[in-house]
Amino acid sequence: MKDSFSGDIYWSLFSYEDWSLHVAATNEGLCFVGSQKQPYEELARWAASRFPHSSLIRDDEKLLPYKAELAQYLQGTLEAFTISAVFQGTPFQEAVWQALCSIPYGQTWSYSDIAAHIQKPAAVRAVGAAIGANPILITIPCHRVIGKNGTLTGYRGGIEMKTKLLQLEGYKVKSNS
Repeated sequence: MKDSFSGDIYWSLFSYEDWSLHVAATNEGLCFVGSQKQPYEELARWAASRFPHSSLIRDDEKLLPYKAELAQYLQGTLEAFTISAVFQGTPFQEAVWQALCSIPYGQTWSYSDIAAHIQKPAAVRAVGAAIGANPILITIPCHRVIGKNGTLTGYRGGIEMKTKLLQLEGYKVKSNS
């Protein structure tokens, strides 16, 4: 895991209609999108564990480009993000997160599909753990990963958030019951 980053992390609260989540970026790009309606502490815990030598600085203006694309996505007018994203994890996590970016808008893959995509077909559980560690919700679309049987499975932002994102993309969500 890379932890050499020690620059500042800038953050803001993104609010759009009934959405409210914290977003953060370095000078290189978006590095965190939080869970729906979670307190600032979610961001603070993540930053303290991943970048203990960095300062969190509120800068609403610096986050405007990221918030603008998130708003366009939530309006249904943006299918592919163009903003830069910076993620730091183990090489395996980063491979999984890159694979998530390959899932087309409005489609889903299973954990097995991701494992096969990164050429580690036996690593389905590890894929699940890496997806759970994705720090940039929505823009790295882990909400597009579902169970092999087509039902929704765990999501850091909660199943309600995952359902809303998939429905926004036009995916017909199956009932988990």
